[in-house]
Amino acid sequence: MTPSTRRPDAIDVRPITDAELPDWMRAVRTGFLRPPTVTEEEVAGRRATLGDSRTAGAFDAGRCVATFRSFPQELTAVGGTPVPADAISNVTVSPTHRRRGLLTRWMTGDLADAKERGDVVATLIAAEYPIYGRYGFGPATTYAEWTIDVPRSGLDPRWSGPGDGGRVELVDGAEARKAGPELHERLRRAQAGAVSRLPHWWETETGALRFNGEPWTEPFYTVYRAADGEVEGLVSYTTDDKWGDAKQPLNTATVRWLITSTPAAERALWHYLCSIDWVVSVRSGGRSPDDLLPLLLPDPRAARITTLADWLWVRILDVVRALEARTYGGAGSLVLEVVDRAGLAGGRYLLDAAADGASCTPTTRDADLTLDVAELATLWLGDESAVRLAALGRLREERAGAALVADALLRTSRRPWCPDLF
Repeated sequence: MTPSTRRPDAIDVRPITDAELPDWMRAVRTGFLRPPTVTEEEVAGRRATLGDSRTAGAFDAGRCVATFRSFPQELTAVGGTPVPADAISNVTVSPTHRRRGLLTRWMTGDLADAKERGDVVATLIAAEYPIYGRYGFGPATTYAEWTIDVPRSGLDPRWSGPGDGGRVELVDGAEARKAGPELHERLRRAQAGAVSRLPHWWETETGALRFNGEPWTEPFYTVYRAADGEVEGLVSYTTDDKWGDAKQPLNTATVRWLITSTPAAERALWHYLCSIDWVVSVRSGGRSPDDLLPLLLPDPRAARITTLADWLWVRILDVVRALEARTYGGAGSLVLEVVDRAGLAGGRYLLDAAADGASCTPTTRDADLTLDVAELATLWLGDESAVRLAALGRLREERAGAALVADALLRTSRRPWCPDLF
């Protein structure tokens, strides 16, 4: 029987061994259309990042033809409570082995295991939109990127620093690794939709640890320190080297990531980026769609949205704990009929929300809303409207006006944001 005609159950699907890591990495790169070569240095770097990840491969005649990895994560719910999550990444199937049911086998088993472990949700970043809804995932945060026309922005190019007693300083990668983790913890504890970072994140993002095979260009790192010396902001960015006619500078600064814990730090770092000599354009990198950025500029139209797309996808595994973990905009009750074809989180639940907390319990009362578990995930972090989903036919009102009640309870004053790709 040739590899192209073998049954899915003839393919060996299992956790990989250490010796199979190079083959697994080549399969990952094949799936993501990257050159399928790895060096010993890259293998060593990847080995150092796996930690307690659950790393699996599908093998046909000894060759890795599909990959899957999940690992422990925390996701911040509305109000700041972190919930345990099953983060899913490195999902690939080689072109020769598509439509064999490999992803379904993995996803079914991984989600069941996550439910058994007590994870409240599963998370992933979807490379393609249509794939993950059938496993109960729904898009829960949005990614926005702006391009700033610096000369049009109205900011003073002679800016020499914030006038609030704080200061902006260039630092190196080692200093970024030192200051960044604690700053990120402050951000993610306050930002709905933010996730915890694996221990190696700061090493890979500052070039100290490399495994993805891509050339490393050392970025610039700049911190904002408040008047008391505490780091409240950190940005990593690169610049190009572009010149127009008559040697006019036309350089772009591209933000790799920018994290802050205060609006003052956010204001100072964007002003800094727009005041760098020779830079006429700034690309913001991934931001929340209601980021302060455009309104920090005297002319907000100088910041043009160049990307707007779904980002973090969430799969609810425990409806009770998910709904009780978050805070609500007001007091009210809602009975939700949650449909889950996988049988992991379906049922009818009574949500009683108040300013000082919420309770969620199974109930036999008549439902107010009927919705798929994927739509519940889309609503859970507050980024989507139940009224909109009802208009689209993606949820059903069993009681007139129930979607408005859901919006009053679930929607948030600031949109959720996930700063990370994983």
